Amino acid sequence: MKRILIASTLISLSTLASAADFQLSSPDIKAGSSIDKKFEFDGFGCSGENKSPALQWRGVPAGTKSFAVTVYDPDAPTGSGWWHWSVINLPADVTSLKADAGAVGDANLPKGARQVRIDYGVTGWGGMCPPPGDKPHRYIFTVHALKTDKLEIPADATAALAGYMINANALAKASFTATYGRPKAK
Repeated sequence: MKRILIASTLISLSTLASAADFQLSSPDIKAGSSIDKKFEFDGFGCSGENKSPALQWRGVPAGTKSFAVTVYDPDAPTGSGWWHWSVINLPADVTSLKADAGAVGDANLPKGARQVRIDYGVTGWGGMCPPPGDKPHRYIFTVHALKTDKLEIPADATAALAGYMINANALAKASFTATYGRPKAK
C-alpha cells in the first residue's frame, strides 16, 4: 500500500514540476502592466483597433495533445465576469499565436483551431472595454495544455461551456494578468 502511495505522489510531483515550467507571455503586453489602447474594443463607446495581441508559450507539459487560449475579465460588472477570447483545438506543435490571430472567421488561426463565441456575441477577439471611470480591470490571459486532440464543442456554444470543457481536459495552464481602464467620461 505504501509503495502505491509513494508512486502516486511522485507522479503528482512530477506533473506539478512540469506544470511549473509552463509559461505564457506576449511581446505586445507585459505581465502586470497596463494594456495599450490599440487592443481596446471598437464599439460600446470604445474606439480601439480590436486586434488580439501576439502570445507565446513554452515549457509544455508532457502528454499535451492540444491547447486552448482564453482571455477573461473577472472585474466586469456582470456578476459573472466577461470572456474576451476563447480559442480551442490549437495543435500540440503550436506554441504561439501571431497578432490579430483573433480576427473573426478564424483565418489567422493555425489550421484546425477555432474560436468560440464570447460575451460580445462573436466568435473572435473582443478587446477591452471597461466602463469609463471604473478602476482598471484585470485581464487574465491563459493557455491551457489539454489531454485531448480536439474539444467537441457545438458551433454556437458559449465561452462558459468551452471553459467547462477546457477545464475538464486540462493537464496544466499558464497565465499572466495585465490591466486596462478608461477615464471617467467628461
